Amino acid sequence: MSVEVVNPKNNLPLRKKDGVLIDADGNQFPVFKEIPRFVGANYAENFGFQWKQFRTTQIDNEKLSLSKERFFGETQWRPDELDGQDILEVGSGAGRFTRVILDNTRATLSSVDYSEAVDANIENNGSIDRERLKLFQASVYELPFPDNSFDKVVCLGVLQHTPDFEASVKALIAKAKPGGEIVVDFYRIKGWWTKVHSKYLLRIISKRIPHDRLLSLIERNIDWLVKAFDRLNKEGLGALTRFLPIADLRGFPTTLSPCERREWAILDTFDMLSARYDQPQRIQHVARMFERHGSKVTFAGTQAFEGGSATVVRATKVS
Repeated sequence: MSVEVVNPKNNLPLRKKDGVLIDADGNQFPVFKEIPRFVGANYAENFGFQWKQFRTTQIDNEKLSLSKERFFGETQWRPDELDGQDILEVGSGAGRFTRVILDNTRATLSSVDYSEAVDANIENNGSIDRERLKLFQASVYELPFPDNSFDKVVCLGVLQHTPDFEASVKALIAKAKPGGEIVVDFYRIKGWWTKVHSKYLLRIISKRIPHDRLLSLIERNIDWLVKAFDRLNKEGLGALTRFLPIADLRGFPTTLSPCERREWAILDTFDMLSARYDQPQRIQHVARMFERHGSKVTFAGTQAFEGGSATVVRATKVS
């Protein structure tokens, strides 16, 4: 199966002509590197920069299966139940979960990212199965598909970085078929102390620093930060690591070499300091968002999986 591609502003079907997508009214969208582009420069440019710099860092390999464990752990989907289904992945980044879907199922995948990270995704996954993989650069708020099109909709590691969290949830639900499943994860507000953290203090400045300068600053300081982080944990003072301007290293795969662990630390620290938006949510609030927009929540809480855990909401569209 293959979902129709439409102009997200008027829902008219699009066809390819002379290297662009065009609708019956003559509205056109460019196709670059085989990827239809429905947006230009935007608030997610940091992620395009990030995933081009770290294109393969989090892609599963012979000794690493964290992406696979996380995807199937959070969704609770079985690979065989996805065969022949239409899946929408929103916020695919460099394609860590794109790879999981293509390698482990026979689903048809429409994968979207708002940033130029789609270029990294096609480099990573474009040669696997172009018949089943359709890549798009588009906004979650203007997805180029008719409503009620997908059997499954998944959005991992993304919602907290969008400007309007509830509008993003509503947009995802709209694209699922009645009876279709939607799975998201997000940063959780655990209490008043959640934002008493170095990243929320530093982000006031760091998100405005040019991406190359911010990355260089992190790279120059990462070694002493890693040592300080590890020392605090070793001394039983792990709670104090929140005051270090570095990502939480405790969730990293234990199979990483020191060099790989350093690379992951740079990537995740850049991720946390460069994003335009960072909006953690309370679980019950997100569950109510789903219910307000025509879905029945089947799970809302912390989902453990091999190698980690995440705050997840799973829902079924009912109308």
